Amino acid sequence: MSKTTWNVDVAHSEVQFKVKHLVISTVTGFFRSFNGTAVTEGDNFEDAQVEFAIDVNSVDTGQPGRDEHLRNADFFEAEKYPEFRFVSNSLKKEKGDVYKLVGDLTIKGITKEVELLAEYGGTERDPWGNTKVGFEVSGVIDRKEYGVTFNSVTETGGLALGENIKILANIQLAKQA
Repeated sequence: MSKTTWNVDVAHSEVQFKVKHLVISTVTGFFRSFNGTAVTEGDNFEDAQVEFAIDVNSVDTGQPGRDEHLRNADFFEAEKYPEFRFVSNSLKKEKGDVYKLVGDLTIKGITKEVELLAEYGGTERDPWGNTKVGFEVSGVIDRKEYGVTFNSVTETGGLALGENIKILANIQLAKQA
């Protein structure tokens, strides 16, 4: 069977993260610049080879000062490590439309294997005849495992920032002719 390449349609995709702040609320941020591909056997996504890259400098939490802090040495060290990278090791159907996506995530030069869920949203043709598929990818990573250890202590002795980061990406892929 022939290989099919699918490119991330960035105009119809988004990558966000969520972190607990003061343990009482959640702050959401986005990465506005990213790209990726999936290579499949025909149109079957099981065992697809997935690669995804995020431009760290595109972090956007709606607060420019906080975004700048996230880019600096306390957090992402964007000047030294301008990209987060994910390369899949396996993509297996779990149940129904849910797949388990396992791969190597590299942040700040540290690579760890992560498990994510990828829920298939469907396949459609756009008005120009292009075949598109949608996936919602989600998971949780421990930021400390990637050397993102900055934190501060609250007045009551608690940590200001949670260690677990929720990842949620709504991805639309466009089939290449």
